Amino acid sequence: MRENKSERIRIKDIALKAGVSVGTVDRVIHGRTGVSEASRKKVEEILKQMNYQPNMYASALASNKKYNLACLLPLHTQEDYWMDIEAGMKHAVSTYKDFNIRLNILYYDQYEPGAFSEAGKEMLETMPDGVIMAPSSEDETKDTALQLKERNVPFIFIDSNLKSLNPLSFYGQNSHSSGYFAARILSLMADKNDSVVIFRLIYGGRLGSNQQRNREEGFREYIKNNCPGIKLYELDFYVKKPEDNERIMKEFFEKHPEINCGITFNSKAYIIGEYMQKTGRKGFKMMGYDLLRRNVKCLKEGTIDFIIAQQPTEQGQSCIECLFEHLILKKDVKPYNYMPITLISKENIDFYLDAHVRTNNI
Repeated sequence: MRENKSERIRIKDIALKAGVSVGTVDRVIHGRTGVSEASRKKVEEILKQMNYQPNMYASALASNKKYNLACLLPLHTQEDYWMDIEAGMKHAVSTYKDFNIRLNILYYDQYEPGAFSEAGKEMLETMPDGVIMAPSSEDETKDTALQLKERNVPFIFIDSNLKSLNPLSFYGQNSHSSGYFAARILSLMADKNDSVVIFRLIYGGRLGSNQQRNREEGFREYIKNNCPGIKLYELDFYVKKPEDNERIMKEFFEKHPEINCGITFNSKAYIIGEYMQKTGRKGFKMMGYDLLRRNVKCLKEGTIDFIIAQQPTEQGQSCIECLFEHLILKKDVKPYNYMPITLISKENIDFYLDAHVRTNNI
């Protein structure tokens, strides 16, 4: 093991070289007051000459400061993708429990206009030291982001990114590239002149997340540029009731029996997979996102062909680690952190799930 050079440089040695007391050196290293400008400059010059790097980890432990982190996520059920995001965050908070990190998770209805802003106001009242947000539209997210910047509170975007708001960092897939990749795979599954249906879940006239919109844009771009013979249809679900979804699909496929390929850019691919199983329809080629339990079941039963996974547990864990490094260890952090675009089929799903559990141990 290599010896840490900073640990070999004693504060006593620095004080001796600078001609000041040990207490003065300690105050300069930790940015405290009570040091003359001349002494500070002299100590800083010696620190630079000796290439001294303070042990921020030990200093943070010794400070006993409490850190209040806040997270703003869409409302979700126990089976949703966001549960793995939360699991990753809670695991990271537990890992850093000695640093007095507290995490407060708040929720907003992503299909309700103004819900993000209201949840943002509630979040700001908690006086957070750092924030993780799954952003809504740019207009709705902007006000909360600006208020955080005014308070000098760092924030991270998770799942979808709004570059114009300049977050400290982002964790998620490149959604446009993900949709582009999905189109390439689906075009290999379909004949050149096949039609493809895009299944979309819409509530209150809203499509949902920025990720879904960006994925669809990437998908359409690939089809337009590379498979002009493929005709795209859209099928929107406006309600949550399963029987309404079934009726909408029944009417659509009665009108378009020739369509045998479909994709959804949200995590609800199981709605289509379960319908295909219930109606006994064979040979429909289907792609979706996220390893929800019901999606995995459809994948194994053959009513979903491929799922694109996003490593949500890793995303959640990495966001906490990023704030830890920025706030506590005072390190520079990477602004863009793109998750792999992982294609899952029934042939590799068990291996992927086993590896996921071993890696995260959650």
